Amino acid sequence: MFDTLQDRLSEVFKNLRGKSRLSEADIDATAREIRLALLEADVNLGVVKEFIANLKSRALGAEIHKALNPSQQIIKLVNEELVAILGGESRPLQFAKRPPTVIMLAGLQGSGKTTLAGKLGLWLKGQGHSPLLVAADLQRPNAVNQLQVVGERAGVHVYAPEPGNGVGDPVQVARTSILHAMSKLYDVVIVDTAGRLGIDAELMRQASDIRSAVNPTEVLFVVDAMIGQDAVNTANAFAEGVGFDGVVLTKLDGDARGGAALSIAKVIGKPIMFASNGEGLKDFDAFHPDRMASRILGMGDVLTLIEQAEKTFDAEQTAKAAEKLLGGKGEFGLDDFLQQMQAVRRMGPLSKILGMMPGMGQMKDQINNIDEREIDRLEAIIKSMTPAERANPKILDGSRRTRIAKGSGTTVTDVNGLVNRFFDARKMMQQLGGQMGGMPGLPGGGRRQPQRAVAKPKRGKGVSGNPAKRAAGPAALPAAQQQPEWNPADAFGLGGSGKPSDAELAKALGDFQLPPDLQKMFNQKNQGPR
Repeated sequence: MFDTLQDRLSEVFKNLRGKSRLSEADIDATAREIRLALLEADVNLGVVKEFIANLKSRALGAEIHKALNPSQQIIKLVNEELVAILGGESRPLQFAKRPPTVIMLAGLQGSGKTTLAGKLGLWLKGQGHSPLLVAADLQRPNAVNQLQVVGERAGVHVYAPEPGNGVGDPVQVARTSILHAMSKLYDVVIVDTAGRLGIDAELMRQASDIRSAVNPTEVLFVVDAMIGQDAVNTANAFAEGVGFDGVVLTKLDGDARGGAALSIAKVIGKPIMFASNGEGLKDFDAFHPDRMASRILGMGDVLTLIEQAEKTFDAEQTAKAAEKLLGGKGEFGLDDFLQQMQAVRRMGPLSKILGMMPGMGQMKDQINNIDEREIDRLEAIIKSMTPAERANPKILDGSRRTRIAKGSGTTVTDVNGLVNRFFDARKMMQQLGGQMGGMPGLPGGGRRQPQRAVAKPKRGKGVSGNPAKRAAGPAALPAAQQQPEWNPADAFGLGGSGKPSDAELAKALGDFQLPPDLQKMFNQKNQGPR
């Protein structure tokens, strides 16, 4: 959705790379280009004016970090201003102190409320809650049936006492759903209300009556991000007629200009809490302004990518595969490769995953042309192998590869390409693991044995700096520089030779006397056997 805006901003930043400093004229020209880019993306005019005014004020002020070049300076400021107009910080869902928490969905018809109810229910279920969907949209044909189908796909229960299609009282359904949830111990109730093709008094009255009946903890306004500036007008009307606590953006994966999505939070003053960017039930997550700003600027969204990987990958299985890959027990085979590839696929389309990586904005055409069916072909090739062949691809000779190609419906060239790429990738990862093998915490890397510190001999007074003379020993030194060999006895004042004379010993002992019993034992020993 933000591809056009991203491309325009990239061109603006590219024009600044050759400059050593920013003049006032450069800042004016850059601000003009950014203003055109935002207006072409259908961002609200008032929001654009405020954005540009803040950008120019900060760029001309003292907020520029001297360590950044002009392009980095502008990117930093634009990123911070984008985060500000998107709401500043993420707003988490509030839960009632006493269950059930009631969430009411409102919006125009066609905005995706019913599907979003299922997505929100699945998301809450993944957070450890027990949600209940309520079919309070009794006007739109088959709305109740649609919610039941969505709920079944999401694995979330649906409360639908009325058939809909114009039959039943939506206010009464919403009211009784709370009692049903309390009796069945559901801790979250999601009420799907009716929408209209436009703003009218009947829609506002019905939505207001449902709100009064259920006293929701959160009222979420669901808006289609593809409808342009009308989204802002609709949000204003709902804010005045019903009131809501947060916004949910749907259809962010569309190809329309997404400026309206950038405008709502700033114009309405309500945070964007969730975003839906696909048709799948899992294409839904909490909205983070900083991550969205990073995507718009082509810097990726690494945090969201990590979160999705943590949900998808099995930690124990991944650790075992990494240990094999980095030289631990066993050897990384095609079975391990297949498991990791399937886990990546569960995260979503490859084009979406790659789009979250930093720097991939410049490769959008290649990413969009990725053939998802290629993974199906790779999976078919691997599954056409025997367990022994998957564990040790080195045994794949010509006849085996021909058999695998026929069994998977591919060609021998496809099989050869997979095997060769697998060996190359495994070799590269093993080399990387070897370089980092001593680092603590890496799977299969082991730990470095603590090295004992070896004391280096210090060259003290009287020691020659010439290696030849030092090797010849103290005798090679002049007499004035020769020093007697140190002996531990010196510390006790027993003479430089280390072996005290009788007189020195008597002087050191003085009048010291042994205990009588011990002295008697020594006397008997000195006398010897009789």
